[in-house]
Amino acid sequence: MKMAQNFIEELRWRGMLHDAMPGTEEYLLEQMRSAYVGFDPTADSLHIGNLVPIMLLAHYQRAGHKPFALVGGATGMIGDPSGKSAERNLLDEKTLRHNQEAIKAQLSRFLDFDSDAPNAAILVNNYDWMSQFSFLDFIRDVGKHITVNYMMAKDSVKNRISSESSEGMSFTEFTYQLVQGYDFLHLYKEHECTLQMGGSDQWGNITTGTELIRRIQGGKGYALTCPLITKSDGSKFGKSEGGNVWLDAKRTSPYKFYQYWLNTSDEDAEKYIKIFTFLTEEEINSLIATHKETPHQRALQKKLADEVTVIVHSQEDLDNAIKASAILFGKSTSADLKDLDEATFLDVFEGVPQAEVSKDLLTTGMDIIGVLAEHTGFLKSNGEARRALKENSISVNKEKVNDSYKIDQDDLINNQFVLLQRGKKNYFVIRVV
Repeated sequence: MKMAQNFIEELRWRGMLHDAMPGTEEYLLEQMRSAYVGFDPTADSLHIGNLVPIMLLAHYQRAGHKPFALVGGATGMIGDPSGKSAERNLLDEKTLRHNQEAIKAQLSRFLDFDSDAPNAAILVNNYDWMSQFSFLDFIRDVGKHITVNYMMAKDSVKNRISSESSEGMSFTEFTYQLVQGYDFLHLYKEHECTLQMGGSDQWGNITTGTELIRRIQGGKGYALTCPLITKSDGSKFGKSEGGNVWLDAKRTSPYKFYQYWLNTSDEDAEKYIKIFTFLTEEEINSLIATHKETPHQRALQKKLADEVTVIVHSQEDLDNAIKASAILFGKSTSADLKDLDEATFLDVFEGVPQAEVSKDLLTTGMDIIGVLAEHTGFLKSNGEARRALKENSISVNKEKVNDSYKIDQDDLINNQFVLLQRGKKNYFVIRVV
């Protein structure tokens, strides 16, 4: 059965194709094929740097092919030298199993693991076959087929050994490409998996697998890589001021996740919307044209942030993130503010000055002038507080107040916060303890 959709063509227009072995496109058009991508299980969440290989698998399944997601339980115990300047920490089996389940739940947002369709996705862990291998068996049955000269010629090895900042490369890491190569051989034998995909820095490891398939099985494996994503300003994609942007809501809140995409540059948004959404070429071209007519409305960024937040989290999380964004940047009410959960409230007002006051003071109500000056230091003096109130520039929880206002228990957000505001952009958070 000839495939109706051309997977390679889909990647090409989206800017997701870096390199592919000759004949890959024709091979995939012949019938349903199985392919895999490996994921590092050293944390119990993937981050947005993993989204490109995830989208590779998602498009692969949508084109009618069968995707395998490989969790590198064994390789996670070693560490991949590609793009690294130092060895990574090694994990125990219990931690790896926990991380595997968490990663599968995240991948399920993109891939269909549960249907009875012939191309349903499958999750595998290389620890399940590598842990049964003795060292002697491995060097006898696998190691003898690949020369040291072949391994040394790989860029990931050469770069690591020649780097001035590196302390060299351990034997453990040197063998990484053999272990990854064996994964490809194992999946080829057990699941007829004939294609491995990954980032462009993985080309050397992937082709070691195709070499093992050729030498040991007399078969043919294929390799395909996507470009490593960069930002137009040269900074690293997937990082924010707080480090990685995670897919787990506990590590990176949906609000912060949404804001990351919303704050991309015009140039990046035009590139990212092709890579990180399932919108069609026509829809994207129309969006780009609209954006160019009225760039200040940021149509690309808004659509990108909407689409990715819904895929990774949910429509409800997106709605809450938009509502939270409006609190800082648009018109919102006291009711909107009180709808925010504590984590989102703290995210929205991260970096805003804070002061603590005792809950006892709220029993009879706190005079607004004392709150603005004496109790918080938000304003320098009672006189400045009176002037600001007279100018009608002071709000409590987004609502204007006058000089007779008293703050009491009814003003508490999540039973512990009060938001003061002077003018449009000058905020202060009271934490009631």
